[in-house]
Amino acid sequence: MLTITQALYDQIVAHAREDHPDEACGVVAGPVGAGRPERFIPMLNAARSPTFYEFDSQDLLKLYREMDDRDEEPVIIYHSHTATEAYPSRTDIGYANEPGAHYVLVSTADADGLGDFQFRSFRILDGEVAEEEVKVVEAY
Repeated sequence: MLTITQALYDQIVAHAREDHPDEACGVVAGPVGAGRPERFIPMLNAARSPTFYEFDSQDLLKLYREMDDRDEEPVIIYHSHTATEAYPSRTDIGYANEPGAHYVLVSTADADGLGDFQFRSFRILDGEVAEEEVKVVEAY
């Protein structure tokens, strides 16, 4: 299960809406080993595409060095889908290389008739996708 604060949830959704019609992407870092998302880090989609996202390699290197310096790790890796449901594509699954991370997808398309976005979380390990419950809290 992913437990996330309302503030972080709102920041991820706002970033997805802001970058629409291109896919948004980013990371939420937290203390190593805690599994607690704390620091919101929106990233630039270097692909600037409505159907694909890509972290800029220099930005990603800088982020990982910064997280190392702060004793953090990526707890959430998120991106948006602009025309499809919030479910990992084959490309998303292929790029999932953080076995401990929660992969959050926000769809800014009303793909299910339930509203203007979906927010879903997955664990992706060795190509296997498992959806998990998302619990939104006011504070940890």
